[in-house]
Order: sequence, then structure tokens, then C-alpha cells
Amino acid sequence: MLSVFCSPSRYVQGRDATKNLGAEIDSLGLGKRGCLISGQSAIKLLEDTWNESLTEKNISYALAEFSGECSRGEIDRIKDIAADYKAEFIIGAGGGKVLDTARAVASELGVPIVNCPTVASSDAPCSALSVLYNASGEFDSYLFYKRNPDLVLVDTSVIAQAPARLLVAGMGDALATMFEAKTVIAAGKKNQLGGATTGSAKVLADYCYQVLLADSIEAIESVNNGAVTPALERIVEANTLLSGLGFESGGLAVAHSVHNGLTVLPATHDYYHGEKVAFGLIVQLVLEGKGLELISQILEYCSDVGLPITLSDIGVNDLDREALRRVADRTVADDETAHNEPFEVTAPMVFDAILTADSLGRRYRESEVVEAISTKELV
Repeated sequence: MLSVFCSPSRYVQGRDATKNLGAEIDSLGLGKRGCLISGQSAIKLLEDTWNESLTEKNISYALAEFSGECSRGEIDRIKDIAADYKAEFIIGAGGGKVLDTARAVASELGVPIVNCPTVASSDAPCSALSVLYNASGEFDSYLFYKRNPDLVLVDTSVIAQAPARLLVAGMGDALATMFEAKTVIAAGKKNQLGGATTGSAKVLADYCYQVLLADSIEAIESVNNGAVTPALERIVEANTLLSGLGFESGGLAVAHSVHNGLTVLPATHDYYHGEKVAFGLIVQLVLEGKGLELISQILEYCSDVGLPITLSDIGVNDLDREALRRVADRTVADDETAHNEPFEVTAPMVFDAILTADSLGRRYRESEVVEAISTKELV
């Protein structure tokens, strides 16, 4: 099996990076007519800057407002807009689902793609795949592309204005990167590119985890104050670039499959991808038998930054065993990355790991409450 590594052609990050969008597109020779896909909030915040930056380089664009779901219907709708405008490239500006849709449109039209994430809530911007959902919000499938984005441009001034919960969700997605890559390597399985994991992908995944442990709390406080700091820059890079390269060239395992399984429960649809992946990581560690010391470290990190550690944290307040069995069944569907573990993974195993992960999370939370009460009494 050949080792395979991939990455975007160009990655640009920093304060007020949007002002350089036109110059970056021009320098790469992507074209003079684009279709820009974005949601209402990003349009309101950035339209004036887009106009100034793109007009400066004689670039025109059609604006396609995103409807809220990366679905087959939405991809087809925007593809028609871009084709009618004769767009030479696609720009996606927004969260993960906007960018997933933009990549799908660009791939199907055979034109370059520019990703401009306005939040650091997932590792989607750098990847050569999209997560497709059905109209009701359930996971449908992955769409794989021939190449990664031509340009990823991340404006940390914009990231700093988004709710901290979105940054934390990105931390949840990034948190799983190292653990899933290690699992894929240990099992000798293929990464998301269909090849073996390179040493460089492993190093990037490891470094991603180190940055999360070192800088997460300070980065959250930066966003709470709308401030751009070195810690925020490092976390944005970890959530976006390091995790993006690490998951794709490293591989995925149970954590992301559990996310996909959880989408069969409507109660989880109000929670972000990375929030469900974080809980999925706890499930993976239980299923792999990693031991309480490591699991406690992950529970502590998640609790400190505000990531879910129980099912109720992702909207599942009623432990309906039949519902959780549906989650387990979906987690081990034939094409799922749960099968990248170095042993056979079955639905009953996942079901038991979900129940145990939830119980450990509740136990940890109860211990925090007891410790807080004890500290207060001592004072």
C-alpha cells in the first residue's frame, strides 16, 4: 500500500486576511468570474470587503445565499446559479456546511475552489471531501474529490467575532485527530485518501493535540473579548489546517462514525459536528479499552473548554435503549470508518461503549460538583 498525503495548494491565515482575497485569487490565476456562496451573517459582515478586494483585481462574482444544509438539492441549486453566471471558480465563505457545499459545486463544475471559513468550528476547509446530509439533517454520505482546495483563506479577525462555542466545536473535531490517526496506523488501514499514513501526517496530528492542550483556554478568552491573539492564531491553525491535514492524511475511526450514528436522533441536530465528535472520541477510547487515566484526561479537557462529555450534553436526555441501538447500528454501517479499528467493531460493542462513555461523563461531572462544594465549604 502506497503512502498518500494531501493538502490545499495555498493556505493563508491572519488578521484582516479577507482584504487580500482578490490578490490571492489573482496571483493563483483562478479567473475573473466567480460564484460566492455564503450565509446571511457572513454576507452582512463581509460583503463590503469582498466587493473592495475583488473589484481591485477586476474580479466579478455572483452571490448565492446558502440555505442552511449541505444536501443534494442545495448543491444542485447553487450549481445552476454558478453555471448560469459562467463562473470560472467558486468561493465558499462561512461555516463547514457552506464550505462543503462550495467544494461539491466546484468539483461538479470542474472549476477551482476557494474556501474562506468565517468560523473555526471544524477541519472541513482544507479537505477534499464533503459531508452530505439529507433534508432532515441526517448524515447521508461522504463526497470525495480529486484534489484539495486551491486556496484556503482564514481571517482571524472574523473568527474572533464568532461565538466561542463555534471555536470550541472546532476543538472537539481537532481533539479526535491524533487518536483516530493513531488507530488507523496501528491497524494498518487506509487513510481518507485510500493510502497509508505518512510520518508527516502523524506528526501534524500529534502537534495538533499539543496545541489544543496548551492554548485552548486562552483562545476561548480571546474570542470572548473579540480579540486576536497568538493563542487564537495557533488554535485556529490547529482546528483548520493541522486537524484538516491530520484527519485526511491520517485517517478516521470510531469517533467520527459515532458522530454519523448520532445524527439519526433528531435531538442531536442542534449540536455541532465537533461537539458530537468529542463525545464520539470518548466512546472510541472506551471501546478501545484505553483505560481510565487517559479517558479522565480527555474528560477533564472537554469539561474545561465546554465540550460534551455526556449524552445529555448533545440533547439526548432520555436514554432510550432502542434509539441508542439505532445509533450503534448506523455507526457500524458497511462504509463507516469505525471499521478502521485493529479489531472487528460490532453494533453491540458500540452500544455498550456509548452507555459506558455517558456514565463516565456523568460520574466525572458529579465529582466536579462535589469538589466545588467542598472547596466552597473550606473557604
